Amino acid sequence: MASTLLHDARTLYKLLLSPIRGASHAERLESFYRQQAESYDAFRDRMLHGRKELWDQLSLPKDAVVVDMGCGTGRNLELAGTRVNDWRQTYLVDLSPSLLKVAAERVRRHGWPNVTTLQGDATSVDLPEGSADAVTFSYSLTMIPDWFAAVDHACRLLRPGGLLAIVDFYVSRKYPSSGQRKHSAFTRNFWPFWFGHDNVNLSTDHLPYLQRRLETVQLHEDSGKVPYLPLVRVPYYYFIGRLPA
Repeated sequence: MASTLLHDARTLYKLLLSPIRGASHAERLESFYRQQAESYDAFRDRMLHGRKELWDQLSLPKDAVVVDMGCGTGRNLELAGTRVNDWRQTYLVDLSPSLLKVAAERVRRHGWPNVTTLQGDATSVDLPEGSADAVTFSYSLTMIPDWFAAVDHACRLLRPGGLLAIVDFYVSRKYPSSGQRKHSAFTRNFWPFWFGHDNVNLSTDHLPYLQRRLETVQLHEDSGKVPYLPLVRVPYYYFIGRLPA
């Protein structure tokens, strides 16, 4: 219990008080994550909702090629379960060397010979175009300044009929599409301000852009608890879209 509180205190300090430095996006990202890489999962598992549900909904062939963009510590592959062993190749891509170090250790510990870690930018990482059965973003799209470019690059990597799967925080447009959630003015303004301190950019445009680019297979909108703030819930979604053949 004491260890958990210590890890949480360090993470909360980095989230709320520690300055983020760097001239480039990569430098700022590493500045943010370097001191919390080792304790990243313990805190985020209680805040990053919908990740397990996303992987459970992701239907892939046994010989699939999977690219996890902004993979962080590689925790997502544990959520995918034993299916990882059946996939032909999985690429874990992230800009932060501190997080990738933890991911590489996780790969080694599980003995996944078909998993490769790559330090790279989600908007331009050099992987074969048209080869992936799935590209995933798990709470990483909001961390990418040019997230439009990241989605476009992911679509280039997908084979025709491949799947783009995303789970992340968001806020709705003031007038969302019919059948989709409409957030209050407070929600639409508070959460972008709150997360903006850490360069996490909640967008009203995620879902509209994704639904224009891809055929919607699954969309779930919800809200989840925030550690140590029992009365507060932050909106999130998960989306699976298919690239037209």
